[in-house]
Amino acid sequence: MQFVQEGSAKIRVQKVSVVSKSMGVFYNPVMQLNRDLTIAVLEAVPQTHLSIADPLAGTGIRAIRLLKELPGSKIKSIAINDYGPNAARAIRKNFALNKISLGKKAGISCLDANIFLLNSFGFDYIDIDPFGTPNPYLDAAIKRLSRDGILAVTATDTAALAGTFPEACLRKYWAMPQRGSLQHEIGLRILIRKVQLIGAQYEKALIPIFSYSKEHYLRAFLQCTKGKKFVDGILRNHGTFRGAGPLWLGNLWDIPLVKKMGSLSQKKFSGEFTSFIRIIGKEASIPSVGFFDIHKVCEKLSLRAVPRTESILGAIRQKGHAAARTHFNDCGIRTSMAFEDFEKIVANLGKGRE
Repeated sequence: MQFVQEGSAKIRVQKVSVVSKSMGVFYNPVMQLNRDLTIAVLEAVPQTHLSIADPLAGTGIRAIRLLKELPGSKIKSIAINDYGPNAARAIRKNFALNKISLGKKAGISCLDANIFLLNSFGFDYIDIDPFGTPNPYLDAAIKRLSRDGILAVTATDTAALAGTFPEACLRKYWAMPQRGSLQHEIGLRILIRKVQLIGAQYEKALIPIFSYSKEHYLRAFLQCTKGKKFVDGILRNHGTFRGAGPLWLGNLWDIPLVKKMGSLSQKKFSGEFTSFIRIIGKEASIPSVGFFDIHKVCEKLSLRAVPRTESILGAIRQKGHAAARTHFNDCGIRTSMAFEDFEKIVANLGKGRE
């Protein structure tokens, strides 16, 4: 065993060379940014006195950080659950290590995640963060999501969603993925549509407020609005894009929320988190599906020199179009400009560098 410090929390975890489902109690240090962003989203939303569910809690690190790092008024209660036989004991030890009392505000159970959810009276925030696909938990989570509640969904099966195994994507997400520069954005939009279709059955419109791709996973925070007309509006935003889909064609972010997360991040976080939020903050203001890959365009045009990204951004803006880097791809630019005009800019700048 070893001690790990993450954010304001300190926990005991199993020392392993490879993170896997076979761990006695699951903990993945790579997912720290996932938990950082969870805290930022919940601090930035206007809701207070939230009833929170963590059905797949593992070591309890997410719940501990929420309790220690969010303002006290944000959390009314937090229900912590994990089916692993050793998880409940580990969570209790980690709570004690962090001097957090279990009781009225926080409780622990050891049940199948779906049974845990369905036995509840409902929650304002539910976090589905599994090892693999979130599919087995979506129905129960959406059933127990309150009006105006927020559902966070993580998918680590990116091989299916990003197009390596298209048949698996068709089976699990009812859509055709796409390999290439856009594969992670396409995969994220396919995931969002799948969640929305489950919500539609219960007349719950699930609208993305913050979404992203990172490392080996895709993640979306969706807010619930109840009513047939809102669900119908969601479904009208489903369609195909360049042969991929069906997928979500609407916005991936709520712009005021992202701006607030950016301002809060400067006080709480640094380094990777701050730069990540800054990039998303800029691209969120451009309501486009997809982006353009500079290197792919240079290959198509047989350019020997790749223009500087900042030069391309400047040239696009001089033409009166919005443009920003995208977090989905280091070589990508999200812009309101048509592809043919973007290609001309890259060609002119590239030839100027040869």
